[in-house]
Amino acid sequence: MIPWRKRFRRELRVRALLFFLPLLSRLPLRLAVAIGAAFGFLGWYLVPRERRLSLEHLALAFPERDQAFLRRVGRASFVNLGRSALELACIASYQHRLARLVELSPGDALLLKEAHAEGKGVVFISCHVGNWELLARRIGLEGYPCGTVAREAQDPRLTALLDESRRAAGVRVLWRGSPRLARDLLRLLRDGGFVGLLIDQDIDVQGYFVPFFGRPAFTPRAAGDLAVRTGAPMLFGCVHRLAPTVHRVTLRRIEAPRTGDREQDSRALTAAATHAIEDEIRARPDEWVWMHRRWRTQPPANTSLPIGSSVE
Repeated sequence: MIPWRKRFRRELRVRALLFFLPLLSRLPLRLAVAIGAAFGFLGWYLVPRERRLSLEHLALAFPERDQAFLRRVGRASFVNLGRSALELACIASYQHRLARLVELSPGDALLLKEAHAEGKGVVFISCHVGNWELLARRIGLEGYPCGTVAREAQDPRLTALLDESRRAAGVRVLWRGSPRLARDLLRLLRDGGFVGLLIDQDIDVQGYFVPFFGRPAFTPRAAGDLAVRTGAPMLFGCVHRLAPTVHRVTLRRIEAPRTGDREQDSRALTAAATHAIEDEIRARPDEWVWMHRRWRTQPPANTSLPIGSSVE
């Protein structure tokens, strides 16, 4: 049972968002991003719990860096979140020019084309770097059918908002709590679609412990299972912010030796994808969500065995 005070605060936040969202959606993009940056900057000082978590996790990831670096990066990550939130709020006003605002190099466009041409669909891995909500929308502009796996919000009104926003951009949402999730994922791949999964958070799903910043991190395994089971290629991609309103997509193909052992091959792909995520976070640590408890779940004592079972 959720305490009434917590329920009240949640309801207040949802009602405030629903009230202000129509107003925010009409803001010019540059103004929205500037306001979002200001909100993020203030948030660093106004939410001490998340600030403390960010500093703790940054210290785990960068033990060699001083407090000034940790604080600078942590504060910048809050600013990035604020910018990204306001960008999303007004996305309908600039969806028609998204291809200019989110750059995709000819080499990366070719990588997408080659992976899609294999005819098995594409398992597309991403992470909470930059403005990750823009990534699937940008890939969809290349003409590929896209679906993303997402977790329902705590409030069904917010879930409906997210669903409407993504579907308006041509991105199908596959909800994690659906009993048809595995079937829908396999069908989308068989139809040649891109299945997007974010695997950089410690959540209540089947997973493996794989290295992340030198520590074992519990990581969702569904992407690796799908790639092994279907033979679909695995791509990793994220979006980096180049300027306040300009982004660039970064892509790479994820490869790992195939042994024929589904469990081993899935774990190897999961570890390789996590390594790619770490590379991008190290390149731009100010763009990741450091308040997330990435190392919350710890492996059982005296074992390095994976936890979980395959997607059926």
